[in-house]
Amino acid sequence: MSGAFQLDRRHFLGAAAMGVAGLTMLGPPAAQARTADLTIIPPTKPGTHTSFASQKQINAGLLNIGYAEAGPSGGTAVILLHGWPYDIHSFVDVAPLLASAAYRVIVPYLRGYGTTRFLSDDTMRNAQQSAVALDIIALMDALKIQTAIVAGFDWGGRTADVMATLWPERCKAIVSVSGYLVSSPAGNQAPLPPEPAFLFWYQYYFATPVGKAGYAKYLDQFNKFIWHQASPKWNFDDATYDRTAASFNNPDHVDIVMHDYRWRLGLADGERRYDDLEKRLAAFPPITVPTITMEGDANGAIHAPSTAYRNRFAGKYEHRLIAGGVGHNLPQEAPQAFAQAVIDVDAF
Repeated sequence: MSGAFQLDRRHFLGAAAMGVAGLTMLGPPAAQARTADLTIIPPTKPGTHTSFASQKQINAGLLNIGYAEAGPSGGTAVILLHGWPYDIHSFVDVAPLLASAAYRVIVPYLRGYGTTRFLSDDTMRNAQQSAVALDIIALMDALKIQTAIVAGFDWGGRTADVMATLWPERCKAIVSVSGYLVSSPAGNQAPLPPEPAFLFWYQYYFATPVGKAGYAKYLDQFNKFIWHQASPKWNFDDATYDRTAASFNNPDHVDIVMHDYRWRLGLADGERRYDDLEKRLAAFPPITVPTITMEGDANGAIHAPSTAYRNRFAGKYEHRLIAGGVGHNLPQEAPQAFAQAVIDVDAF
């Protein structure tokens, strides 16, 4: 799940679920009015699809990346990014919706998931935010995609934010669930009150040797428990979970997850080659590309209210609250709303 972010630590008390029906858009009236003339995604039931028609592999940067692809090769590129403990199946209903609207959809397994593998055994199993974002830039280069709409949640939302911050010329627009997720180890040193600290329990568990051993031993039970915690109103079945759980059987998965959360808390080093990028991110610069941020009204993962990060977005912007018991895995729980956001931000 999303980690210890500075905005979360200052503003967690403002993050309350809102029990309203339908879609609430928070943004300037002009931005809201534009949606009336856009392509409207047809009603879509979550769980309509269970697999991707096309999955491929490609060498990109430090990795051989596994990814699903849908839609016309000449369409506007959309890159959809998952988080932990999820995988590309978070977008199994979103991808065909966007493909039917003539987008070229790319859904990669992040490092440590699915069929993505490191090309060298000597490469550090590093999950710091700039390294993961560079993986996606390398994937775009390998696929000869100059610019793309980048959309994601959890680690994927963080990666979209990092890409838009460091390489705005590569991002036509972004959709980021839970807003501005750029972080820094130094900024995550502020202690939390008991309630939000409790919600971050897994990060502190992962900081210990027994936490790493426990995650490896009880991987399936652990991640299913996190799904229930993060999306308490999502009634997913075992088959839905099992399709994603297969991606955790990656030789680097445990090391990548441990490094991600330990690095965020300053308990593990990153790599010196990324120091300049992390220094730029630690200043929390505003994102200037067109953006839609989203939140589910039943997100059980700790998250900041939209008012806490509104000023981090300096370009065309809109925030959407998706109601109806939608949790942390927003694209899989509300694929119609997520796909619609991608199409709408493209028209900003």
